[in-house]
Formats: sequence, C-alpha cells, structure tokens
Amino acid sequence: MAMSEHQAPAGEAPAGEEPTGGQPVGFGEAPAGEAPAGEEPTGNQPVETEAMTVGAALADGLARAGVKIAFTVPGESVLGLLEGLSARHVRLVATRHEASAAFMAGAVSQLTGRPSLCIGTRGPGAANLAIGLHAARADSAPVIAIVGGVRRSLQGREAFQEMDVVRAFDPIVKWAAELRDPADAASIVERAVASATKGRPGPVLISVPADVFDVVAPGGNGHSPALHLEHHNDPDPILVRKILHLLTGAERPLILAGAGVLRARSTDALVKFAETIRVPVVASWRRGDVFPNDNPLYLGMTGNGAPPNVLERLESADALLVLGSRLGEITSFGYQIPGPSTRWAQVDLEPRGAASANRPEVVMAADVAAFLRVAQRVLARAAFDSAALDARTAANLVDRAAYEVASIVDDEAWDGPGVHPGRVIATLARVLPPETIITTDAGDFGTWAARGYRFHRPGTFLGSTAGPMGYGLPAAIGATLARPGRLAVALAGDGGFAMTMAEIETAVRERAKVVAIVFDNGRYGAISRSQAGRGDRTGLATHLGSVDFAQIADACGALGLSVNSDEEFEPALRQALEAGRPAVLHLALDARWTTPGVAPAPDVAADAPDASEPPGAVDQGDPAEPETTLSEQ
Repeated sequence: MAMSEHQAPAGEAPAGEEPTGGQPVGFGEAPAGEAPAGEEPTGNQPVETEAMTVGAALADGLARAGVKIAFTVPGESVLGLLEGLSARHVRLVATRHEASAAFMAGAVSQLTGRPSLCIGTRGPGAANLAIGLHAARADSAPVIAIVGGVRRSLQGREAFQEMDVVRAFDPIVKWAAELRDPADAASIVERAVASATKGRPGPVLISVPADVFDVVAPGGNGHSPALHLEHHNDPDPILVRKILHLLTGAERPLILAGAGVLRARSTDALVKFAETIRVPVVASWRRGDVFPNDNPLYLGMTGNGAPPNVLERLESADALLVLGSRLGEITSFGYQIPGPSTRWAQVDLEPRGAASANRPEVVMAADVAAFLRVAQRVLARAAFDSAALDARTAANLVDRAAYEVASIVDDEAWDGPGVHPGRVIATLARVLPPETIITTDAGDFGTWAARGYRFHRPGTFLGSTAGPMGYGLPAAIGATLARPGRLAVALAGDGGFAMTMAEIETAVRERAKVVAIVFDNGRYGAISRSQAGRGDRTGLATHLGSVDFAQIADACGALGLSVNSDEEFEPALRQALEAGRPAVLHLALDARWTTPGVAPAPDVAADAPDASEPPGAVDQGDPAEPETTLSEQ
C-alpha cells in the first residue's frame, strides 16, 4: 500500500478542522449563489405591493433567486415582465439577437453560479434563443428563458408567430412548462429555479401567453420564497478511501478535472489535494482555468489543440480520477480515454461514465467540494510511502518538462504576410492581466490559445463545449457585466465573429470592457480543412468575402484597428487596453495557417485571400484557380 490511514472515529474530524465546513473557495471568489460580505445573499429585493400582476410576480421570484441582469430582444408579449424586472432593479440589456442574449446569460451563470435570465417573444424569438440554450445545456449553466407567446384565446389557430414552445424545447432544456393559470406564477418560478440549479445545473424555459402577464396574480404580495443553496451531503468515506488508494497505489496516476470543480468553487481545494498526493492534473476541454497553469502539477488541457503530451500522458496513466467531468467526445479524444489498461474512478454530481468497455471501478455521485473535503480529512490521517512519493515527484518533473516544450506555439519561422497566430497568443499571455477573462468562439484559431495561453485563476476562461459559432463576443460582454471592472478578451474567426458582430454596439452602449480579436483568413477554415482531408475540392461553400471589421467597430462607436503583421499587434493591443471603450482588433491571417504543430504550406493557394493587403480590402479581380493548400479559421 502506498498510503495507510490513522482513522478517527466515524463522523469525527481531525483536531483543528471543522466537522463539515463550507465549500472551498477558489482564488478569493465567493461560492456560487453567495454574495460577497456586505451584500444581500439573494440578489435584488422584491417590491411590496397589495396586488401584483403575473409579470411582476415572475420578476419578484427571479429577483429573489439572485437574477440581477436580464438579456432580451424585447417584444410586445413580454412588456409586463420587463416592467416588473425594472421595478425590482434588475438590469435590462437589449441585445441585437436572441442567440446573443442566451450566450450572455450563460456566461453570467457560469461565472457567478447564479441563475440568469434571457427573454424572447413568440416563435421567432424562441427559435433564436435555441442555440444559446443548447450551449447552456452543454455547459451546465442555470439559464432561465422566458418566452412570451400568443394569447390563450388564439392558441392552436396558427396565430401570428405561434409556436408550441414547450414541445419544441423539451429536448434542449432540463425542464419546460407553460404558465396558463395566473395563480401558478410564484410556484412556476420556484420550480424553474429549482430545476435550473439542483443537481447538474442547466437551462429551463417558461412559456407565458401574452394576455397572462398583465393579469393580477392571486395571492401575489411580494413574498415569493428566496433561493436556497443546495446542500450536498458528504460522500461515503469508504468510497473516498477506495479512490485515494487507487491513486496513491499507482505508478502513473492522473487527475482529469472539469467544470464541476469550477462550479463547486474548489480550485484551491484541488490544488491542495493534488499537491498532497503528488498527482498531476489535466483540464477537460475548454476548462483550462480549472487548475493554475503555472503550477508544476498542471500538464495541459484535453481536446482540440491539446499539446501532444496530454493524450500520451492520459494513455500511459495506470490510474485516473475523473473529477467533475462528464467525459464528452472532445475531452476523451473521441472516447479513447480512459484506455483499456487504465483503472479509473469518476466523481461528479451526475456521473455519466465513458462510452467504452472499460468501466470505472468507483462511480460517485457527489459534489466535488464535498468529495475533496472528505478526501482531505482522510489524507490528514494517512501515512504515505515516501519512496512512492519521491518516484511520483521525479516522474512529475519529466511530465511537466514535456508539457512546457509541447505547449510552445510561437517558434515557427514566419515573416508574413499577416500575423503568426502563435505569436499573437504568446503576446496575449505576456501582456494581459492574470484576471482577464478569455472567451473563445468556434474555429481552429482557438487551438492556438488552447495550447499556448496560460490561465492562472478560475473563472477566467469561457468556451462553450457545444461549439457554437458566434459565441465569443456575446460571452465576453456577459462576462464583463457579471464581473464589473474585469477585462474580457474575445477570440474569434472572421466567420464566427460576423454572426454576432452587431453586439459591438451592445458592448458600447453597456460600456462593457471588451476587446475582440478577429483572426481573418477569409473562410470557414476548419471546414475547408476538413474538405481537404476528404480529398475533395476545397472552397465549396467555405470561402468568404471581405469584411472590414475595424471600420464596423468604428461605426458602432468602438475602437477599430487593423493589424497586418506581428510587429503591429502588441502596439495595437496596448492601444485597445487603454482606449476606455470596447475595441476590435482585425488581424490578417494567411490562409496557410492551420493548427499548432502544422507548419504553413510553402506556397499560398492562388485563391486564398492576400494577407499582405489590409484586412477588409476588396479584391475586384477575376476569380482565381481552386486552392490546393489547407486552410482554417
């Protein structure tokens, strides 16, 4: 045995330690749903009235649940709700598209741990919310969507913009219901909040006919129940010990940490746990901030853009603890992990396991914070095999050195045209403050940040595991509104950025502290690369026209800057950081650049955009010959 234990009586904590304690808090953040000292714990206070409309009653319940910001494209069907929210000092943010509203709400929920709100109207508004709610489900974000529908008397008659919203969204959200009886207003909010926040968090939807909002809610008097934090019982100590023996008895143990650690505000506790047993950590896909990247036990992030050492280390692990992760397709490298020779255990609120024949030895449905709390108590009474600890320490040094080499992204020779994407990421890592929140859109440009950027604190990275295009800018806006004063930097390709670039004006209007960096290669590059991999002719529906994103930013009141070389990037970045308003940096990216580790092809394809021209320049020439090289965003 690599670890033996000196057990205290059952249920008794070691001397000097609280019997149960609160959930560990990561890097000074307040626990999810809790306000900092001096603030009310449940958000905005209700308005006391003798008679309350349904719209006001819904707003009252949401405010008591901690909702502080609502994102919407308004419509006549929801005006009663908007008035109720305003009366309760909930900040109303008008977005340019409902998908952006849902993305912003998801960002708020992920950073605060509280339920957030997005609002749409009838069929078109609901349909536009769908992509953001799909992302919230993948990201376990407790987003509440309220959709105003047609009047009750018109339902089922194909009324204007009518949709059976509950039926349409049932496969997307955790729970969906229609409020038809005004007397149910308070209870439906309570049910929605509970469904969104209990167990594995996720989005919910309430459909409300337009004529219901302004009806007086029977019994509505401003006394709807406040949100109560979910209490998680301590896990079975016997199972906890079994997991600890699995890790400490192995030669090449590893921890794969996911979003459950972030939701539990347990990064600090995970650091202490990993350092105590000297077991290294890899982060699940797009959860690179789960563990400080400068800690010598950190070995990288899984999934797209992962350094080569990550998969190699996962495959060589003889014991693996999957902590707060559901082992999705990208995180598990196409369900290769855990491998057939890896003994493993999983701890998550709702563990799903892996799609492989290798079943886990221990499956624990538990809150990560509770697991780490009990594990640390057991370890406080344990005696370790010093030789085994020393051997792991030596192996960890080798693993960390391999990660340091594999995560270099700026070493390829390049003198243009356009920027070197790895040098852009290296500059960001050097210049940006450590508390900066990075958001990433979908596209292969993001693989450079996935491999080369360093996250030092939890709550500094938002990338949806649903992979929706158009996510980066709205998420950055939501992040800065959730964390006032913090800088958010959105990374996007030209394809994804154009899908939600109208939100530049939203950022200006809301005074969001946002810098957007657009990697422009004039195409849907990841898909173009896939075309080439099939041996097909590339460029089929993947090449895009020229857009001057810097001029669009200027037109919206933001700072817009064009960047055509590596030498221009850092001065432009520093100018954006000091601008005092949102900024967009439009980067020319040669189409030959693909993912890290793949050097640019020696010749530019004839039909590739000319990266030597300023971004947004319009080519008036004749169509060129089909391309022959790989390209991506």
